[in-house]
Amino acid sequence: MFLKNMLLQIIGSIFLISLISLIGIFTLSINKKLLTKILLIFVSFAAGTLLGDVFFHLLPEAVEEYGFTSHISISILAGIVTFYCIEAFVHWIHCHTPSSSGHKHPVAIMNLVGDGIHNILDGVIIASSFMLGAPVGIATTIAVAFHEIPQEIGDFSVLIYGGFTKGKALLLNFLIGLLAIFGGVVTFFIGESFLEITKYLVPFAAGGFIYIASSDIIPELHKESNTKKKIIQVIFFVLGMLVMYLLSE
Repeated sequence: MFLKNMLLQIIGSIFLISLISLIGIFTLSINKKLLTKILLIFVSFAAGTLLGDVFFHLLPEAVEEYGFTSHISISILAGIVTFYCIEAFVHWIHCHTPSSSGHKHPVAIMNLVGDGIHNILDGVIIASSFMLGAPVGIATTIAVAFHEIPQEIGDFSVLIYGGFTKGKALLLNFLIGLLAIFGGVVTFFIGESFLEITKYLVPFAAGGFIYIASSDIIPELHKESNTKKKIIQVIFFVLGMLVMYLLSE
């Protein structure tokens, strides 16, 4: 009975976290013209949150847990190389298909993959915390929730910018969010065996986020030539990092 209650607590907590992915619903009432104007601002914020997540959350967590060993560096580089290969494949598909078919910008697909890995890790973290006790699990869930809000705003913005409709972006964000339940349930049943894999998954996800932010999102921001808009972009880019820093304190 105790284990059953723990599993229900884990699934319930992670499901509540997954609902945060629906935060983009607040943009449904915004008309397309206005959304287009503010989209690059949100995308700038997304780039900041991705890099902030890497350097204030993922990498410090990995280094604190396992030390700065060669496997950390190898996993980061493996993440960068893997996401490069994924993007190369997506570009290849895009180039061999008529442009009229309405294919999505590769950055949107890349973001879905990276966010999926990140959500699995969130599930692992929450489940691991509940296995230490309900109070620890609840505290961790709250911390993850605050961390996810700016992240999900950024993810939703990237999907819209990448060509998805608001409705489809909302649905995909939610479905990817549910991968956290997979991470949590697997951690509960396998325990230490699965937790051992996280020493590679955490820096791997960090490498993926570094690639997405630096290779895909930031170059898109450089396409803006208006000085005033570029200044606003820089402000929100830094703000995204600042929010992640404050959530790490």
